[in-house]
Amino acid sequence: MHEMAIAEGILDIALSHARTHAAQRIERIHLLLGQLSGVETEALTLAFSSLVRGTMAEAAALTWTRVPLAGRCHDCGRERALRPEDYLCPYCGGGMMFTHGRELCVDYIEME
Repeated sequence: MHEMAIAEGILDIALSHARTHAAQRIERIHLLLGQLSGVETEALTLAFSSLVRGTMAEAAALTWTRVPLAGRCHDCGRERALRPEDYLCPYCGGGMMFTHGRELCVDYIEME
């Protein structure tokens, strides 16, 4: 389950920032999860909850925003929302480059 490794990385980032800012506890960790990130949120939540026991993030809420897939045409430069199967620009037939939808990152951490 790669969600365990992802949860470990998220917790490491949060704990590092909390130590840097002399926080006493972490209240929320918010993620940006792209449509194509491949993250199963139920598995991630389960993995995260098992890792935070005994840490300053023990009571932290893990939240996220799903980022829809979007892209820009290599030829005409137009940007638009995409589906995973959209590889060609509907305007000029050029190839599409994904600009959003593959994110997997910590957006913000609420600490006290």
